[in-house]
Amino acid sequence: MREWNLDVPAPERWGEGLAYIDADENVAVQVRLESVHEGILVTAEVDTTYQGVCSRCLTDLTRPLEVEIQELFGYSGDEATDFTVQDDHVDLESIVRDAIVLSLPFQPVCQPDCPGLDPNTGERLTAEAAPDVQIDPRWNALAALTAHTPDHDDEASSPAADNTEKS
Repeated sequence: MREWNLDVPAPERWGEGLAYIDADENVAVQVRLESVHEGILVTAEVDTTYQGVCSRCLTDLTRPLEVEIQELFGYSGDEATDFTVQDDHVDLESIVRDAIVLSLPFQPVCQPDCPGLDPNTGERLTAEAAPDVQIDPRWNALAALTAHTPDHDDEASSPAADNTEKS
């Protein structure tokens, strides 16, 4: 078994869309190589930082990313393996790149409850401000009914709903 700590720059931009690893971004890899009967078992922890844009309010993001990897690099033989040992070496770039790209968020957000943009003005909403929603006047009759109907939870806690079961 051998262990290494590697700090390498990303050779190119990894990822497309709203989140990506920029070219030359530092990628820290803690890797352990273990000799097993079938080949070399690679276990790694990868730490880096991704850039992106919030999918709701379009604010720029920079967030840490941690990925765990475990792959078997097989010796050339009869079994079909995804990765093989070449001249007593293993190439980690493809598995590190694939693991990072698959771990990037598809729709990153700046905060879990990001309110997004106002649909009318395009301005970024604050937590307090809510967009003015225009209710279609055809729904006014329904709104009047729901305004006078007590909530189901209110009925359950009312004193008129005593236990009517007799023992």
